[in-house]
Amino acid sequence: MSTRNDQPASGAQGVVLVTGAAGFIGSHVSAALLRGGHCVVGVDNFDPFYPRDIKQRNLRRIEIQASGGRSTQGSFEFIEGDITDEQSLIAAREGRPLDGVIHLAARAGVRPSIDDPVGYAHANVTATACVLQAATKLKARRVVIASSSSVYGDNTKAPFREDADVSEPISPYAATKRACELMGYTHWHLTKMPTAMLRFFTVYGPGQRPDLAISQFMRKAMNNEEITLFGDLSTSRDYTYIDDIVAGVIAAYQRIDRFGYRVWNLGNSSPVTLGRLIESIGTVAGRALRTRNLPGRPGDVQHTYASLDRAKQELGYTPSVEFLKGLQMQWEDLRSQQG
Repeated sequence: MSTRNDQPASGAQGVVLVTGAAGFIGSHVSAALLRGGHCVVGVDNFDPFYPRDIKQRNLRRIEIQASGGRSTQGSFEFIEGDITDEQSLIAAREGRPLDGVIHLAARAGVRPSIDDPVGYAHANVTATACVLQAATKLKARRVVIASSSSVYGDNTKAPFREDADVSEPISPYAATKRACELMGYTHWHLTKMPTAMLRFFTVYGPGQRPDLAISQFMRKAMNNEEITLFGDLSTSRDYTYIDDIVAGVIAAYQRIDRFGYRVWNLGNSSPVTLGRLIESIGTVAGRALRTRNLPGRPGDVQHTYASLDRAKQELGYTPSVEFLKGLQMQWEDLRSQQG
């Protein structure tokens, strides 16, 4: 599946390789790059972690953007493939200049990683090594890599700062993301290719992955089904709206050359408790939610809370979408899909 213009429009910016382009964050980032005049080559392997048709819907949104659905000077090409196959990545851009790489592909989920640590190491760590090596061979000018707030583990010193000790991850998923950060540093040290690591804090909004709490709870609410809650209602997450995350990704891509290697938090710096989340979804759904509580599960952290001092100062990153408004937009998007 592809939408491709061999010659960028006049004024178009450089080619950006986006891994995980058919995913939740990857599709939104790809669309934003197109609006900015970039030519985007998207790669995704349609990992069966969630249904393929969801990712195909994401791709259709990108292709509408690329074909002129909105003002754009960019172009979009999609390649279905596994990023652990380095030669496929190289072949995709061989002979054509590559401005940079935004590596968003990963196997996500804390709890599933406990059951399949080997699979997560392959999909996250080995794949990142392949992407970095391909970026070197293709002479990319910069690389941006998705990390995760999960690297902070059960950090009790909040808000979480990028210079905090992150040597004690509590799930295989978190460990793979920390490993990717270390590989990113080594890559920069050896090649001097500007390399950014972005620690995302629980991203939500239209198109959110179906395995995440907000998406699950909203579907349950639509069907008036009981929602199972794990852990204390005081546990909290720093929920961050997708448009704010995308703005941070683009800013990091544009500015990483000033820093060499850099880690940035991309969050909202306004944690929401599990209790407030349930109340808020009830508000947008127009009904009280039916819930039952079970004990917390291994690998789950109690709280996440992003310090944004560095991102604000260096990226101009200032999240702007209020939580309830973001929930409302995700609810409306989900309703349109169900319809």
